[in-house]
Amino acid sequence: MKAVRFHEVGGPEVLHYGDVEQPTPAAGQVRVRVAASAYNAADNGMRAGFLPIPIVLPHIPGYDVSGTVDALGEGVDDLAVGDDVIGFLPMEHDGGAAEYVTAPAQALVHAPTTVSLDDAAALPSVALTAWQALFDDGQLTSGQSVLIVGAGGVVGKYAIQLAKRAGVHVIATASPRSIDAVRAAGADHIIDHTNTALLDAVDGQVDVLLNLAPIEPEQFATLVTAVRDGGAVVSTTAFMATPDDKARNVRAATVFVQPNRTRLTEIVSLVDAGALTIEVTRRIPLTELPALHNEAAGGRIAGKVIVLP
Repeated sequence: MKAVRFHEVGGPEVLHYGDVEQPTPAAGQVRVRVAASAYNAADNGMRAGFLPIPIVLPHIPGYDVSGTVDALGEGVDDLAVGDDVIGFLPMEHDGGAAEYVTAPAQALVHAPTTVSLDDAAALPSVALTAWQALFDDGQLTSGQSVLIVGAGGVVGKYAIQLAKRAGVHVIATASPRSIDAVRAAGADHIIDHTNTALLDAVDGQVDVLLNLAPIEPEQFATLVTAVRDGGAVVSTTAFMATPDDKARNVRAATVFVQPNRTRLTEIVSLVDAGALTIEVTRRIPLTELPALHNEAAGGRIAGKVIVLP
């Protein structure tokens, strides 16, 4: 089969497209004929060697995947050959930047039926990140409020949609480039962070501050004053500490997305119910994945890119 993989960590030049042996599913696994994988910033970090995920080299990236079950390993009884599935695969194992991938059956759920199977690859880890940030780490409930910093990104727009569905009041920061998309996602109040002082624009305090942006630590610390006593500060920026305020019982949590089959199944049901919109910005062939990594090394990739084998 064809795949993109790297034999050593380094720059985008370590990625190579070519022939590799088709994998065979072990007990508890299935083999998936890949429809698409999704590019994530963590793929860049693992390839470059600065993200501490214990991968085994050579490694095939692409831990978000969609496709069709092609073969079953021993003991798999809740999926069948021919099932369309999506999954957030174990990051330390080979991913979906290939024609086939083996995966634990527990990492996969039935794909949404109202969108193309290709596009469904864009959903798993980013939607799970939003869910876990809001409800597992943030512990938000109906009637509460959240301030989402950096809401114009993919996770931010999922977070807005999920929060609104849960009855949460959403204040979101965005740039002029993303304001329309943030509004379409359902934010109640949008702050243009390029021309407005954030703390001046927030009316009162919020229950949860969710940071999705690479802001300076000093700026991040000042934003804690926007959180009510007993609230929470949640962040996906794992490269710096999430600030708290123990004097006011404001706790801090840093999101490290975890696989959750039950949650992913519920997220799929929201897509099929029309309550959650999947974002796909670009579609590229597998042969262009090294070039995409090169682009990412030069700056942040906007939107969500899926990779077609």
